[in-house]
Amino acid sequence: MATTLTWLGHSAFRLDTEAGTRLYVDPFLTGNPKCPDSEREPERCDLVVLTHGHGDHVGDAVEIAKRFECPVVAPVELRDWLTVAHGLPEDGAQAMNKGGTESFAGVRLTLTDANHSSSNWQDDRIVYTGEPTGVVVRQDNEPTVYLAGDTNVFGDMALIRRLYSPDVAVLPIGDHFTMGPEEAAVATELLGAARVVPCHYGTFGLLTGTPDALRPLLPNGVELLVPEPGETLTL
Repeated sequence: MATTLTWLGHSAFRLDTEAGTRLYVDPFLTGNPKCPDSEREPERCDLVVLTHGHGDHVGDAVEIAKRFECPVVAPVELRDWLTVAHGLPEDGAQAMNKGGTESFAGVRLTLTDANHSSSNWQDDRIVYTGEPTGVVVRQDNEPTVYLAGDTNVFGDMALIRRLYSPDVAVLPIGDHFTMGPEEAAVATELLGAARVVPCHYGTFGLLTGTPDALRPLLPNGVELLVPEPGETLTL
């Protein structure tokens, strides 16, 4: 059994490891117009990972965590807010910061830099939920997956390449709120990943970037994997 990655629409993903661990990353399921109906109610979950605090990324994290009593790993301010505002159990190991690495259920998670913003609503006001991040997911003898979050391209993606050598890069391409295809192509070059999975496109009208626009811009030899929502890729 290999590691698999299932796109749930927008920037929501389910990752199933060879050992059977199931992760949800940025599980925006309810209210996600691209999430298949069959994926809106998770069957099980061992771990939730959040890159930042926007509602289309926090999504159903609280409900999933309470239902399955699983960890929610997130940037420290966001994780603290989920405890104070939403009643998740306090757990310092789950409240990480950039550069930090922790292991959960046989998976090593490292938070990386990301350039954008992070906030959410509470009592009719916007609250700060810490700096946004990307996340590197590593397992022994399995492909390393880098999920960039809602970032633009930035030069220190070269350091992510140097430190973690991602095999698969999950990159936003929708433009407007994130990088578009042109920046995603440069990000691919900096990261050195052999395979790219686009996300954060097509969900709403403002997100105009497409895989077809990205494809001709990619470095030679890079494989562009374009799943349909609900489709599972074997990594």
